[in-house]
Amino acid sequence: MISLQSPSAVVMIRPHAFTSNPETRDDNAFQTLANRSAEATSATARDEHDRAVEQLREAGVTVHVFDDHGELNTPDSVFPNNWFSTHPGGHVAIYPMFVSSRRRERRSDVVELLKQKYRVQDVIDYSGLEQDDLALEGTGAMVLDHVGRIAYTVKSNRADPVLLERFCTHFNYEPIAFEARDAEGRDVYHTNVLMGIGTHYALICLDMITDPVRRATVRARLEESGRTVIDLSHEQIANFAGNAIELSGRDGLVLALSSRALDALTPEQIAIIQASATPLPLSIPTIETAGGSVRCMIAGVHLSRR
Repeated sequence: MISLQSPSAVVMIRPHAFTSNPETRDDNAFQTLANRSAEATSATARDEHDRAVEQLREAGVTVHVFDDHGELNTPDSVFPNNWFSTHPGGHVAIYPMFVSSRRRERRSDVVELLKQKYRVQDVIDYSGLEQDDLALEGTGAMVLDHVGRIAYTVKSNRADPVLLERFCTHFNYEPIAFEARDAEGRDVYHTNVLMGIGTHYALICLDMITDPVRRATVRARLEESGRTVIDLSHEQIANFAGNAIELSGRDGLVLALSSRALDALTPEQIAIIQASATPLPLSIPTIETAGGSVRCMIAGVHLSRR
């Protein structure tokens, strides 16, 4: 079964010069510094990436891998879901990024492969709006309900409200924007660290949504879509439990998340997931020091094959 919400193919970027990015450290509270040399850290991150690709392929997910050899100084390139997204009907979006090092991650060979192997009708490129200091960092900034056509978005410097409206008009989504803060009162930088939407359930830390009215609206809209809401704690979010992506595998739906994230979930929460999807834990502790987890590593391909 192929789910509209959960793609059966993905794009991933193999890092050769991975490191925690000093340019994004100010507003990404999830970042920590690895206590090893840059070379050792990068090599370990590459090994984690390769094993994750292997596990996804073993589950029957098609993985298109591109190498980043680091010539352009792109320490966050292992997280491609921020600079492009794909959509049913043959649509691709290219996004403006908040900091300059992340703008260098965009690459034409990824778009060319999509055009070669899938039916691409158009590519809508918003990246020129960086000249106006506007950013909308893809499916990091927006968590998309592809069935209900809703773009859940945390308000931040990485999700400009005008750009959000423009995207939603082009791609036929309803924007639901809200403010969110962590347990220490720090603004959340990307929506996909606090929520992930599967076919039959949604992972979310409702307590991070600061406005109670907005919080109730988000819960209601998720439940209206027929999903069971799995309400995560702040501690579970700190362990990347919200940064997960459901995919369509050979034998049904799988929920790709980090081993650390799965360990943070309760047996009751896991049982809700297992009612429709098989958890697929990927061990990526080094990559997580950069402030992103499994969801950030995976750019879903919601396009029809040629």
